[in-house]
Amino acid sequence: MIKTSVDKRRVCVIGAGTAGLCALKNSLEAGLDAVAYERGTEIGGTWIFSEEMPKNEYDEVHSSMYEGLRTNLPKEVMGYPDYSYPDDIAESFITSNQVLEFLRSYAEHFKLKPHIKLQHEVIRVRPRLDDWEVYVWDHSTDTCDPVYYDFVYVCNGHYTEPDLPEVEGLDLFEGKKMHSHLYRKADKFKDTRVLIIGAGPSGIDITNHVRVAAKQVFLSHHLSTTPNTAFMGNVTQKPDVQRFTKDGAVFTDGSTESFDHVMFCTGYKYTFPCLSTDVGVQVIDNFVQPLWKHCVNINHPTMAFVGLPFNVIPTHIFDMQVRFTLKFFTGQRKFPSREQMIADLEQEIGERWGCGVRNQKKAHQMGERQFVYYNELASIAGIENIKPVIHKLMKDCGKKYIFELDTYRSNKYTIVDDENYLKNGEAIV
Repeated sequence: MIKTSVDKRRVCVIGAGTAGLCALKNSLEAGLDAVAYERGTEIGGTWIFSEEMPKNEYDEVHSSMYEGLRTNLPKEVMGYPDYSYPDDIAESFITSNQVLEFLRSYAEHFKLKPHIKLQHEVIRVRPRLDDWEVYVWDHSTDTCDPVYYDFVYVCNGHYTEPDLPEVEGLDLFEGKKMHSHLYRKADKFKDTRVLIIGAGPSGIDITNHVRVAAKQVFLSHHLSTTPNTAFMGNVTQKPDVQRFTKDGAVFTDGSTESFDHVMFCTGYKYTFPCLSTDVGVQVIDNFVQPLWKHCVNINHPTMAFVGLPFNVIPTHIFDMQVRFTLKFFTGQRKFPSREQMIADLEQEIGERWGCGVRNQKKAHQMGERQFVYYNELASIAGIENIKPVIHKLMKDCGKKYIFELDTYRSNKYTIVDDENYLKNGEAIV
């Protein structure tokens, strides 16, 4: 494809979920010619509830939404910096359908729909000398053609490929096995005994749903703090599984239990099936590398990954990563040398390992580090930081799913200004 100096620089956005929509919107506002490819029939990514199950072992289901899900973060921190949830939604902790409606309204408000190609799946991306070759499969016509772009945003989500632990004897267990990715309704567990492995936000929330239908639920985890399950009468907490048996499991404390189902709430793998090997990025034990500041492909800096960090303020970090990279894509900032980006990466990893975090699966985990990360992005690229009130509100509601699962979603937050908020009508100092 021949380019002239007056051609608009072109941006390919892979995915039209929460991250893809803000990558598209910000790219268009920056004066770039942007297109978002979405393989599904509608926008919204993982927030689309579907009871569809895989047709075979090779089939893939994108959504992880389940019946009755309510967000574990308040909507006041889930909006975009320049587009908030409407005031007429009274509750702070909302349903997946309300999130989906919000994303649709965001696309409508910023007139994104003409730039989104639904039922278009990106099946291969590879670098050329000065641009990207992107093969796109149009499901509606069953045709596949190459398109060429200057920049690529990878926004394909990371709640599709389950991360299943290897546990001794699992193949011996004669009951039913599943990952939470395919959990949809609690009624399939009616009057049965269920083992749930993993006590992250999804594990604990699904336990609370399943226990209503099940006869008995065992929650196996290794959290250093014990979750509050006292209000769940038929839930028993257990340590890690040492090995499975024909009808149950032996746990690391030597105790045994029998059950009919086991559900793994053990997280997901980062996967990028459309990226060719010469993209220069690899995933080793869920550590996507080499990336500068968790988003820029060091080997080909005209490609950015949006949304890899976890234990963060999701929508805000997506938007911030996009605004950060756009400063470089549009020439307002100049990327450091490859050597400097590698040095920055090695320094951060060294700091993480120095703090005792030597698990590569936690290479993109943020938690308290997220606020340092936001400051770095803002300082390096000269972009607006996340407002202090969002930080404060996030800190107030963090980890509530562990200790206050039965009550915390009744809290109602109101943002007063960039610094202050109300909780249940009262000012929080």
